[in-house]
Amino acid sequence: MLHALSSLRPLSNSLHLHLQRSIYINQHHSTHISKSYWSSLPLNERLFWFDNLLQQCCAVRLCRQVHQQVIVSGMYNSAFLAARVVSIYARFGLLVDAQNVFDTSPFGCLSNLLLWNSILRANVSHGYYENALQLYVKMRRLGVLADGFTFPLVIRACGFLASSSSGKIVHSHILQMGFQHHLHVVNELLGMYAKLGQMDDALYLFDRMTVRSYISWNTMVSGFSLNLDCDGAFEMFKRMELEGLEPNQVTWTSLLSGHSRCGRYGCVIELFDMMKMRGFRASAEVLAVLLSVCDNLAALDRGRMVHGCVIKSGFEDYLFVKNALICLYGKYGDVANAKVLFSEMRNKNVVSWNALITSYVETGFCDEALEIFSELEKSNGSSMERPNMISWSAIISGYASQGRGEESLQLFRRMQLAQVMANCVTISSVLSVCAELAALSLGKEIHCHLLRAFMDNNILVGNGLLNMYMRCGSLKEGQIIFEKIDNKDLISWNSLITGYGMHGQGERALTIFNEMVEAGFHPDGVTFVAVLSACSHTGLVAKGRRLFDLMTRVFGIEPQMEHYACIVDVLGRAGFLQEAIDIVKGMPMEPNACVWGALLNSCRMHKNTEVAEGAASRLFRLDSKQSGSHMLLSNIYAESGRWEDSARVRSLVKTKGLKKVGGHSWIQVKKKVYVFSAGQTGLEEIHGILQELGGVMESEGFRSGEWSFKKNVDAEEWRLILWAE
Repeated sequence: MLHALSSLRPLSNSLHLHLQRSIYINQHHSTHISKSYWSSLPLNERLFWFDNLLQQCCAVRLCRQVHQQVIVSGMYNSAFLAARVVSIYARFGLLVDAQNVFDTSPFGCLSNLLLWNSILRANVSHGYYENALQLYVKMRRLGVLADGFTFPLVIRACGFLASSSSGKIVHSHILQMGFQHHLHVVNELLGMYAKLGQMDDALYLFDRMTVRSYISWNTMVSGFSLNLDCDGAFEMFKRMELEGLEPNQVTWTSLLSGHSRCGRYGCVIELFDMMKMRGFRASAEVLAVLLSVCDNLAALDRGRMVHGCVIKSGFEDYLFVKNALICLYGKYGDVANAKVLFSEMRNKNVVSWNALITSYVETGFCDEALEIFSELEKSNGSSMERPNMISWSAIISGYASQGRGEESLQLFRRMQLAQVMANCVTISSVLSVCAELAALSLGKEIHCHLLRAFMDNNILVGNGLLNMYMRCGSLKEGQIIFEKIDNKDLISWNSLITGYGMHGQGERALTIFNEMVEAGFHPDGVTFVAVLSACSHTGLVAKGRRLFDLMTRVFGIEPQMEHYACIVDVLGRAGFLQEAIDIVKGMPMEPNACVWGALLNSCRMHKNTEVAEGAASRLFRLDSKQSGSHMLLSNIYAESGRWEDSARVRSLVKTKGLKKVGGHSWIQVKKKVYVFSAGQTGLEEIHGILQELGGVMESEGFRSGEWSFKKNVDAEEWRLILWAE
């Protein structure tokens, strides 16, 4: 009888008058009078009355008033009305009130499955999946058995919790109670196994279904797509057609999005064309997928065509479509159009803000991106419209990639103060900044944070920590991090080799290289830059020659400009200038400034002015706006006693208006960074210490090479310059 009340006619005017009268009586007279009034009405009429009233409540205030009348009327012991009140409170998002109604229901109501289904649906629909499973366990302990409405809710909770064990237990209950052929229950099982990544189990169930609906087929197609098996999704699509079912909009959307997630962007375009040929109108979801594909295919013209389809179809005000358009234009540097689209949006979410921020960051406009980010911070929207993890990551990574490390670290501190949890991408960017700035203390702080947050097992974070420790010279800690990485990749090995090489442990770097090859990893171009640089820093000429040969002959990697610069440096530092020159002459591409710079630096080391002049002339043509190569040649002349030529080159620098970028170094003491620049004044105390150290060095037989004192430079000043270097 109670279940039959679920479909009722609209409330009549006379019943509305009854309610108004009852509320008035309750507010101005005693509860006893009101209760006596309600008791005069038949039970069925009261149930009918309250059920209609609850269903037509359009505000929380009305819902509470009707609930109050249910209690006053003595109908609080009705499981049917309790279930209805729970569902109405849940509809308004009042989960605490809904749970209170359930908890305070008389014990006799707890045998009614309708009440359990109502509270289960309330929890599942609002994402409280663990609560739903706990309620299901409690329900079974009280001897209440699930039905075809209960099981889909519990299965959905298991799927969203990614709880395979709970899902298997619920599946066994379904089999025990004979619901294995219930269409809605099995459809939900298909979705659960898809979320768990167990498509073999889903396919097993699907093949044994006696009746299938469109939901069954679409769940399988979307399940394969979700698990990045677009071949499986397409097979299911073809099987659907063979069995006489025409794929619908949901099927096409799942198929297209699956191929997009798998990176098969060309197939997405082909499938879309097929969809149009069959007369299907593209949905907003399909067009959003196409826009993301155009983004990844670097097909801006096609993206503009899709934009036209969006306008023709009337989807330009769909939030997710507008966000996809902003991403598309931003990806290709058209931030003006991206900003226009953003400004046109009546309703923005944090995804919209993030899309615009990322557009400016990727175009290199970090300061403009920060202005937009600040607007988002100051917005008066809900917590969902405040900078989130993605917002912070984008702006921090942008400054880091622009070489503005200090500003990147300041933003990271602000992120911590805002109590936004950093993700692996953010941490990786900050660790790379720590590595560049040699900010070991901060790097260690972040490492401690990662341990507390259990994020240290992520490969991206592990590689970031490894790179940070190795570049900061903490080789022992770096080695420990490397050994703790479970699934090492090529980046892990390259970081370790680079670290040892740049800190003068070339032999160790080559040992690591051999271990990497023995472990089955194929070195790439970055690996050979690392090992060749290691040979250069430690004078391993023979091994450098051998590696340069193996790179092409064994590993099939054609040397690029950076590899030629490395081998020229290896040979030049060791004095094999002619061999280095021969390699430069035999290069298949025109040498760049790095190659000529390596050769010029080798000439300085070995005082070969003849080769230096040729290398410098080439370097001046390639790098005419930088003074570094001019100063290097000037120093070579000075070391060889050719003061007039040295002065001529320096005069040329002044004539061209070139300015030398001052070198600087820094040291961190007690969490404060001290920066020292070349030519900096006000460092008399440090100069005094340098003089003392210089005296100790000379007393122990230090020789400053064959440097000759320049005629117009005081000997003491010149010696101080040498010590400083």
